[in-house]
Amino acid sequence: MKFVFVLADGMGDWPLAALGGKTPLAAAATPHMDELAKAGVVGLCRSIPPGMPPGSDVANMALLGFDPATYHTGRGPIEAAAMGLVTWPDDLIFRLNLVTVSEFSDAGVMRDYSAGHIDTAAARDIVAGLSRTCAGIDMAVYPGVQYRHILVLKAGAGKLGAPSFEAGMAVRPPHDITDQGIAPDLALFRQSPILWDFMTKAQAYLAAANHGTKANAVWPWGQGGTLTLPPFEEKYGMRGAVVSAVDLVKGLGLAAGMEVLDVPGATGLLDTNYAGKVEAALDFLSRGDFVFVHVEAPDECGHGGQVAEKVEAVARIDRLVLGPLRQALAGTDTVFLVACDHFTPITVKTHTTDPVPFVLWRQGIEPVAAPAFTEAAAVSTGLVVEHGHELVEFALSRAGGRI
Repeated sequence: MKFVFVLADGMGDWPLAALGGKTPLAAAATPHMDELAKAGVVGLCRSIPPGMPPGSDVANMALLGFDPATYHTGRGPIEAAAMGLVTWPDDLIFRLNLVTVSEFSDAGVMRDYSAGHIDTAAARDIVAGLSRTCAGIDMAVYPGVQYRHILVLKAGAGKLGAPSFEAGMAVRPPHDITDQGIAPDLALFRQSPILWDFMTKAQAYLAAANHGTKANAVWPWGQGGTLTLPPFEEKYGMRGAVVSAVDLVKGLGLAAGMEVLDVPGATGLLDTNYAGKVEAALDFLSRGDFVFVHVEAPDECGHGGQVAEKVEAVARIDRLVLGPLRQALAGTDTVFLVACDHFTPITVKTHTTDPVPFVLWRQGIEPVAAPAFTEAAAVSTGLVVEHGHELVEFALSRAGGRI
């Protein structure tokens, strides 16, 4: 038996007047998802544990089978794991965005959490400059992909059971505050002398450097201690892999001992290399058992408030990922699971805690069917998996596979 999990990041949404009262998922052409729904098991899954923020870090950790309430320390540590960074237990690891603000002051507004989806090569040059200009003996800056980077405060987590101020800072993720004022977050940053010094020096460097991008500030957030996860193969008895453009999912895979499948041209945007992801997944399945195919594009469109683009992102996942995978694996004993990690509604441009729709299919499975795969159809079946970290186990059990 092979297991294919297609994860459409941020696909869930609310009905939109611009789509005649439909959601982007309902409005998109998704014949393959709909075929699975008509003969499979359709329901909802609560991917976000109560009291935890509805981030992709929490949700994807859960959907890979690891309870965030037990294992989650922050988004930064997950992405650091993807880079192979070696950190100490008392280090504090932040995700560091390059962002665009109207001005770096209490009157400022967050204009773009991605600095115009900055090019990776340009971003790496900027991070190298920041490291030379701003980093001291107590911190280090590491380049990632596009706007996503890592800041490590050495021995920043606190000692003897007493967390540092920085460890407990509740800075808002920049993608949650597009077109909102940044004064509340700057007030927090000012309470940390080391972070405020870094951020002000970074802002000055970005203003003076001739980098030709929209980046004019940095934004540390999602901090935590070093990530550790139990091996995926020990948990499920399956050799697993992840394929994704984003360090978040790669980090989860590496931490769980899964293979990380790198795909040239995988951007995390609407123009990502869909065919490359399919090819990598199929190649792995020739020697492995479980592949988690993550596509970021719907989430980026949701954050951008882009209705037509989000509809197209969903349609492309169906046409260019799920369809080719189904065709290539036709006649084999394969379980297909399709879901999103969280909602990213167009109207709020950020994540919400709505339970997410999923569809599960294996030849001969006892169905809990729906006429199509939509949020409303998933609600209508009445089936709910209450804990996101139990979804894969539920799927294996329901599909008659091994656990």
